[in-house]
Amino acid sequence: MSMTEPAPDAQAALSFLVQGKSRVGAERIALLEAIQRSGSLSTAAKELGLSYRGAWDVIKTMNNMLPHPVAVTQAGGKHGGETLITPDGQRVIRVFHQVQTELERVMAALRQSAEEAPDILKGLFMRTSARNMLRARVAAITPGHVNAEIALDVSEGVTLYAIVTEQSLKDLDLQVGGEAIALIKSSFVMLATAGPGLKLSARNQIPGRVSRVTDGQVNNEVTVDIGGGKSLNAIVTRDSVDDLGLTPGTAVMCCVKASHVIVAVD
Repeated sequence: MSMTEPAPDAQAALSFLVQGKSRVGAERIALLEAIQRSGSLSTAAKELGLSYRGAWDVIKTMNNMLPHPVAVTQAGGKHGGETLITPDGQRVIRVFHQVQTELERVMAALRQSAEEAPDILKGLFMRTSARNMLRARVAAITPGHVNAEIALDVSEGVTLYAIVTEQSLKDLDLQVGGEAIALIKSSFVMLATAGPGLKLSARNQIPGRVSRVTDGQVNNEVTVDIGGGKSLNAIVTRDSVDDLGLTPGTAVMCCVKASHVIVAVD
């Protein structure tokens, strides 16, 4: 293998930071470029051998993890709707290609100097079973004798609250103004529709509108647009979806207990 051709496994692990915050790899850039060419998420997914849901999840994750959405959908188009790459998404593509050559050169050098170079990169990626992963900024910390409450600004007007132990607060080195990632299992997200006298004990009550309902045999997955290009997924029984009348456009409240929000750092 020549010095100008890095090992495939090392090359696949390459990623870069957008505004010093979120990592984006070549596979996600390829999806953005395919969408840019066709104006259609379904067409782009087929081109890359992805399922529509898998491609849509990638876009949703990038929109959640980056400061501004990289892709948006709008009504119209020959298939009933278009997916457009935003100016921020175009900038992500452009910057990626500007640094890709240099990154590959560095990886080639690492590969030559140390056989364990690919292992060094393993810490750059986070894998989690939590369906919801939202990058946020620590807005406030309320300490206690055992637990602390962390306020996490996810986007403008959207703040999540999490309860962590004082030891976790120290271990994660959480500071006001610092960055963190909020992880929430979709089964922990409860949905409620507006009703007179509705009162809930859940610390997090985030308004939004249903953007998608994915049917299952027993449960449905409901995706809720919470603004700022961010979204939350909830697992809801089919009966509850029918009882609440959950369809795209329905206004709902996403309720999550503070103890069900896991805080992580990278």
